[in-house]
Amino acid sequence: MIAPPSEDVNVIGSVAGRIWNYLNDRGAVTMTQLTREVDAPRDAVMQGVGWLAREGKVTISRTARSRQIQLSENGCM
Repeated sequence: MIAPPSEDVNVIGSVAGRIWNYLNDRGAVTMTQLTREVDAPRDAVMQGVGWLAREGKVTISRTARSRQIQLSENGCM
């Protein structure tokens, strides 16, 4: 028997959707900018990014001073 998703999983999924929409509208941004501008707790934003990365919807690249995140070709509709 499979347990239903917890409330935390639902929150992370909702935040992942907001992150996807934000990146779709704005393009590549730094992780700092993303955590500042997406209306959610930092931990939820980081978990949402992980969710999207695991699904192959975003790519994360390192620059000299930060990490940038953007939608991958698979993540675009």
